Amino acid sequence: MSPGNYSDWYQFKLKLDRIETIKVEEVFYKYHAASITYTNAGEEPIYEPLPGETPYWEDSFITGLFALDTDFNALKKDLLSKLNIDVLPPNYIKKLIGRVWEREWMKDFKPMCFGANLWIYPENFKSLDKDKVIVYLDPGLAFGTGTHPTTKLCLEWLDSLDLKNKNILDYGCGSGILGIAALKLGAKKVTAVDIDPQAIEATKQNALKNNVEKNIIVQNNINSSKDKYDIIIANILAEPLVTLAPFLTNKLSKNGIIGLSGILKKQMLYVKESYENFLKVNAPKYHKEWSFLNGSNKK
Repeated sequence: MSPGNYSDWYQFKLKLDRIETIKVEEVFYKYHAASITYTNAGEEPIYEPLPGETPYWEDSFITGLFALDTDFNALKKDLLSKLNIDVLPPNYIKKLIGRVWEREWMKDFKPMCFGANLWIYPENFKSLDKDKVIVYLDPGLAFGTGTHPTTKLCLEWLDSLDLKNKNILDYGCGSGILGIAALKLGAKKVTAVDIDPQAIEATKQNALKNNVEKNIIVQNNINSSKDKYDIIIANILAEPLVTLAPFLTNKLSKNGIIGLSGILKKQMLYVKESYENFLKVNAPKYHKEWSFLNGSNKK
């Protein structure tokens, strides 16, 4: 039975540290968890994971979704053995009746405005306001709804640009939110790249929902491509951004510009200096503990 159907489930949630979380995941899979999710249990910032990676924090909640006939006594015994402890950390089991598991979070997902006139709507909302630029979104299993500060900074930057007839690269596309927003704002073509198959599928489906599928290419890499882009947007993390600096800047057209996000304030100078070797980098923008950089090709 798929968790995408309306069904009854048991939700089992534990608070653990980073190493323990990995061990618990193995036990959850042994007992055929229909889904496993992770949330931050402390004050540590919620990083956007690299495509294909699982987000672990120093302290995490791990939540598994299980069928009603799951033997939780046996599961708990296996957890005690795996963790080499006598008593389990704080945990609880909750019955979910008639739920579509992966849709539960969408109850709190409401229309949001970014910049002057760009709106992100959940797909179950419809607007008749023709003056709004609206992206209808179902993030599915991929990152990117606009609620995270890193995505917000990217969307506001895109809304501030003249994107008419631009060729854009969305590197680490997640749900496809940034590339689709760019097309809705007038871009001619978007290449969306992500190594996560779930992100590839989510982007394709969201492109269809927004009637831009003919103008977006979705693929898992551009390593062999010789294409150049007017605008590159990369919302990933500081370390990969630094590593990718030569690669991404080489993909810019002669007068191209780039937007970089997923960077904590304390990491901003580190990333900025890496790109200043190739580009003219502008002053950063901030939202909460996150920073956003943009620059232009000076070649």
